[in-house]
Amino acid sequence: MADKRDYYEVLGVDRNADDAALKRAYRQLAKKYHPDTNPGDAEAEAKFKEASEAYAVLSDAEKRRQYDQFGHAAFEGGGGGAGGFEFNFGDMGDIFDIFGDLFGGGSSRRRASNAPMKGANLRTAVRIKFEEAVFGYEKEIEVNIKDSCPKCNGTGAKPGTSPVTCSKCGGKGRVIYTQQSLFGMIRNEQACPDCSGTGKVIKEKCSDCYGTGYISTRKKINVAIPAGIDSGQSIRIKDKGEPGVNGGPRGDLLVEVIVERHPIFQRQEYNLYSTAPISFAQAALGGDVKITTIDGEVLFTIKPGTQTDTKIRLKGKGVPSLRNKNVRGDHYVTLVVDVPDKLTKEQKEALLEFDRLMGDTLGIGGDNADNEDSDNKDDKDDKPKKKKGLFGK
Repeated sequence: MADKRDYYEVLGVDRNADDAALKRAYRQLAKKYHPDTNPGDAEAEAKFKEASEAYAVLSDAEKRRQYDQFGHAAFEGGGGGAGGFEFNFGDMGDIFDIFGDLFGGGSSRRRASNAPMKGANLRTAVRIKFEEAVFGYEKEIEVNIKDSCPKCNGTGAKPGTSPVTCSKCGGKGRVIYTQQSLFGMIRNEQACPDCSGTGKVIKEKCSDCYGTGYISTRKKINVAIPAGIDSGQSIRIKDKGEPGVNGGPRGDLLVEVIVERHPIFQRQEYNLYSTAPISFAQAALGGDVKITTIDGEVLFTIKPGTQTDTKIRLKGKGVPSLRNKNVRGDHYVTLVVDVPDKLTKEQKEALLEFDRLMGDTLGIGGDNADNEDSDNKDDKDDKPKKKKGLFGK
């Protein structure tokens, strides 16, 4: 016993640790060093045994009191404690509860599988338009829903017969079995394989539902899509899922919403983003411009000298909040100066004159403002032109 480490040190907790802290510490060590996850690792096996022994003592109030008073000597045959303690891996119900959580096993203290249980949830998806997500919508969908079989009234048994108590589990729905492990015999529990945990066995099955007790039918359901819902979010419809087990309530139907993309608007949370074209004259002189919002067109007054990529905010023109549809986000619009790709001769001449007044950025000059449409104008003078010298002479 002299070579044993302090149990609190083994689990990595202080001496005042409560039961929850002890269990949490042991779970971590058991998961890390369990032989099933470290096959052939003798060191891991030793650490697992050490942690299990420490937890077996400290999780028992009386054994912990003795250990705190006498240390490891409390469990030696001739120690100062109130009696020896022989560590037995086969008598550790709480530890095996932990193993069940970690590795999928069960324990005798778990709820019987034939107790009432809520049915499983069903999942489906619905595709809606962008505007429908913003303002809300009611959509009709079709789903397969199980209902009690009318022929056998949900028993699954042939009319005139009834399910009988399972002889293997005695109607409990659970069976206990033991198996040999590295640490002795382990007592575990699982759903009865003969009755699948129901406690009942159907000798003669209903011909309509084949013993399941349910008939699946295609049903139409109206889904109220709330204003402001976003793509990927789900709507829960109560009691439209799988039937409950052993008298338990039905599960729910979860409808995932998929929102189609919009050609103009982009959404981030409850705000909308878009771009709007403005002419050069509007940008330079200012004035009212039409901007498309989710509610329709609105007029917005821009200042003279507005530059391209200027961002404006339309307050309250975004997406309604799911909690309160009267509270809406904002709409942010990026203004972009629209450059025409085709010009008439008059438009080109006007722009050239404008450029001349702005300092001749094109380098053409006022006397040479003619465009390519006048390139062939009266160019018939065949007289050789006198070349000017360096100083214009």
